[in-house]
Amino acid sequence: MARPVRLTHSHELVRVPRPNRPPLQAIARRVGLALGLVLFVAAVVLASRGGYVDGATNDDIGPIDALYYASVTVTTTGYGDITAISSSARLAAILLITPARILFLILVVGTTVEVLTDQTREFFATRKWRHNVHNHVVICGYGATGQSAARELINRGTAPSDLVAVDSDLSAIQQALDQGLVAIVGDASQRAVLEQASIATARAAVVAPNRDDTAVLITLTAREMNPDLHIVAGGREQENLHLLRQGGADEVVDATSAVGRMLGLATDAPEAVAVLDDVLNASSGLQLIECAPVMINGRLDAPDGSTVVAVMRDGRRLSPAELNSVTLDPDDRLVVLSSH
Repeated sequence: MARPVRLTHSHELVRVPRPNRPPLQAIARRVGLALGLVLFVAAVVLASRGGYVDGATNDDIGPIDALYYASVTVTTTGYGDITAISSSARLAAILLITPARILFLILVVGTTVEVLTDQTREFFATRKWRHNVHNHVVICGYGATGQSAARELINRGTAPSDLVAVDSDLSAIQQALDQGLVAIVGDASQRAVLEQASIATARAAVVAPNRDDTAVLITLTAREMNPDLHIVAGGREQENLHLLRQGGADEVVDATSAVGRMLGLATDAPEAVAVLDDVLNASSGLQLIECAPVMINGRLDAPDGSTVVAVMRDGRRLSPAELNSVTLDPDDRLVVLSSH
């Protein structure tokens, strides 16, 4: 089980997708540049060691002395115990060591500024997203099932920015960010977390955690927070499916039974399974869609190039006998098979 994430400030829960910049690599690069500047200054001092004097010992300048001088010089500490006494050494300090000192300060200050800028950018990106988000889909649980649901929605035309993944597993959060989704860190059964996902302005929620009891709690919480939300929940045990419906789910998918039926169908009709798999994958040649009847030659009919699979009226599927005796109404919903 994933370790729960401690909830702090509300804006820390939201992760807006951004270009991936490995922080350790950036830090290592800057540290390397800083060390390079120190070594450069030490080399300049060693190259003109005759022009420097150690005021404390009056000894010649050696490698350790050069490194010491370089470190206190680039950090602007400057104890003054080692000083340039010749014109050439002072010219080298002006032309080489001073620019190195400035670059070192730029690296130090630049790192601090970049950290502050990065945090500020993330804060404003989160605030902008929260101000503009509406009519989105919240995916509660971004495991294998949630990721498959996200891919299907994207294949059917939903923009990744209109999908919000909620999970307490940081690896799942990172996967959502890599796919361009906004991600919320936390337990989707908690009101505070769903508030961060702007569940009140969402058009739909996909409930796909790893446990049925969690799915029921998420469904209850989401329905309470948004009575108009279209909730699609997945269940693993048949005995729990009615709890999801009673909790407010509009659609309940029996995941275990669906897989079992596919396996049974594949045993006797493997080609049928291949077609069904093509239908389930919206990016393939066949697509199952829901639409309203269209006016063709003065009568309501299915769109051209599609095959009617079912006609839904008032939430009920019309039987073949009813289809032969009734005409389509504008409020009917057609489930059609379309090729693209």
